[in-house]
Amino acid sequence: MEIVAYGVLADEEPLLRETFDKAFADRHELRCLGLFLDRDTVPTALGHEVVISGVNDTLDAEVLRALAEGGTRMIAQRSTGYNNIDLGAARERGLSVARVSFYSPYSVAEFAWTLALAVDRRIVRAVQRTREFDFRLDGLMGRDLRGRTAGVVGTGKIGAAFASIARGFGMRLLGWDIAENPDCLALGLEYVPLRRLFAEADLVSLHVPLLPDTHHLVDAEALAVMKDDALLINSSRGGLVDTDALLQALRSGRLRGVGLDVYEEEAGVFFLDKSLEVMTDERLARLMTFSNVLVTSHQAYFTRDAVGQIAETTVANIEDYFAGRTSDNTLVRPVTA
Repeated sequence: MEIVAYGVLADEEPLLRETFDKAFADRHELRCLGLFLDRDTVPTALGHEVVISGVNDTLDAEVLRALAEGGTRMIAQRSTGYNNIDLGAARERGLSVARVSFYSPYSVAEFAWTLALAVDRRIVRAVQRTREFDFRLDGLMGRDLRGRTAGVVGTGKIGAAFASIARGFGMRLLGWDIAENPDCLALGLEYVPLRRLFAEADLVSLHVPLLPDTHHLVDAEALAVMKDDALLINSSRGGLVDTDALLQALRSGRLRGVGLDVYEEEAGVFFLDKSLEVMTDERLARLMTFSNVLVTSHQAYFTRDAVGQIAETTVANIEDYFAGRTSDNTLVRPVTA
């Protein structure tokens, strides 16, 4: 049987193939495509019982209908997030859906800190200057983070890893989540209401999933209570931040720096080369004009360790499907389960 994977990156493909071949040997073949799965490309999935998807694929009701009618029975999402999948429509079509519920939390936590330090210490501007042999320090003054307050929004595995690094910097820790994490409490993190966290934190880092209740968690009201010189880091999901409200805050001269590895309208832009095109997303283009904003294209997870774990879990989910098993990774149970 041939299994098709969508949105596969060049650096990702060898790891995915190695893991796939080790598990399935001569039983199944893997076809890796660089294109994203959506309404235009769904005909390429015709006849494939198992489809491997990514977070930037569009698996809405129409695409899921086409998949089911084309013979697809199982969708293996190789990411933790699954807000791109209409689970209700998948259930109605009798499709099995699984995700990767866990991979190295350090990949994202460490990258979030990379963004925080880069914007605080003006690293990008400094590199651009020195490449032109301009070695002045004007406009590059940073600040110590030791003794300041880190606000960790979402204290699961990634948030806890971020908090542990913040502790190493000697920062005071505030956290917010629906449930307290004992590991974070052991670090000395104090759980507080979200508004208080926004008001007191010198550095706010987002580590919650994108759900209806967390959509635009950082809105105009939240930004209004933040310190004028706060750092805002988002390495989770773009929809957590209201981009229009963020742009307004930046235009007003507020916030010391913003690091974004995700963007609420990133689908169809991130992971693609748009350098020869006109950027029609005016909000994204406007973000790029601020010298204190650093945007990367959803690469926080992108370490060999994390991608290897994602590949292993994705293959395990497919093995479970063929064996008629379910696991904690199962989002929609197969009809036969």
